[in-house]
Amino acid sequence: MYTQIVETINVSREVAWLPWAVQYFFLIGLSYCGFLLSLPGIMFKRPSWGGISNLALAVAVICGISAPVALLADLHQPGRFLNFYLHFNPKSWMAWGAVFIPVYVGGLLLYGWLAWRPLLAKTGAQPTRYAPIARWLSLGGHESRTALGIAAVVTTIGAFLVALYTGAEVMVVASRPLWNTPLLPVQFVVTAMAGALGMVLIFNRMMSRPSTLIVQKASRWLALSQLCALLVGALWLVIALSGWSPVHSAALAEVAPAENWRLAAAWAVLATVITFLLAWKRPGSGLLIGLLALHSTWMMRWSIFIGGQEVPKTGAGYYSYQLPLGPEGLLGIVGTAGLWVFLFIALTSLLPLNQLGNTRQA
Repeated sequence: MYTQIVETINVSREVAWLPWAVQYFFLIGLSYCGFLLSLPGIMFKRPSWGGISNLALAVAVICGISAPVALLADLHQPGRFLNFYLHFNPKSWMAWGAVFIPVYVGGLLLYGWLAWRPLLAKTGAQPTRYAPIARWLSLGGHESRTALGIAAVVTTIGAFLVALYTGAEVMVVASRPLWNTPLLPVQFVVTAMAGALGMVLIFNRMMSRPSTLIVQKASRWLALSQLCALLVGALWLVIALSGWSPVHSAALAEVAPAENWRLAAAWAVLATVITFLLAWKRPGSGLLIGLLALHSTWMMRWSIFIGGQEVPKTGAGYYSYQLPLGPEGLLGIVGTAGLWVFLFIALTSLLPLNQLGNTRQA
């Protein structure tokens, strides 16, 4: 009697978190950081922050509406979202996210409407095609500082909770050492701030008369965010090389042998350094700086989510991921971008970028 032995070398698995998830983490980061950038000029009325804050609020609103749509798409059917409420699990960060996201997005929309009521009234007074809609949305255009303050507090709490949730739900995955680090949520926030500032610079460049004040101030803050990103990355590498944390050392041991990971790390560092130098030394190149910042923000999330799932939990070698052309791949990315563009057109039809960027708070 003969015995046949079958040896399994490796089992290739499909990625569980699709590009939809990357888009969600990308957009929601831009949104809550854009909201935080809106506070100095809109809530605290810092004169030099007026234009930046209104453009940042536009970033926050557009990305804040787009992000949950990408998240629902990643669940494959909207009905699954209801299960977080019907069968709430307090031990799950995803379940808490189902609570935090509506609080943040709802507060953001209220805050944005209260902040832009006077500007909507100005649009409504002009002889334009969208004047009736703007006039109706403004509801008289009166400024209510008390209501705006309450909305700002609620949205700020929601923003911090969303930032905590989006980082923690990845950090708690102990089976993946690359994710299982408290530095990951910090890097999410730092790179998201860079992306939000980059989007502000792009919006400013799209104005008929770009503001040099916005370029200079946003570039300085962008340089600071890039410096923080480099420091957090250096701290992670020091901890991994020193052996102080077995998890960090295991994560480095998993990705260091792979040439594509070494190339991605070198490219990320180079892109961050170039963006930092341009933002600090040549802030006049606002469009290029903004595009580089958005590139770094997206690349970090793609590498962590998609690249991280290419590292097998068990077995040898790496899984290979190729971006599909359908809804779960390239078409999904294009669809989310299309939604973003539609929201951008709708918002700037009522509140043109020139009107937002040229705002000066008294």
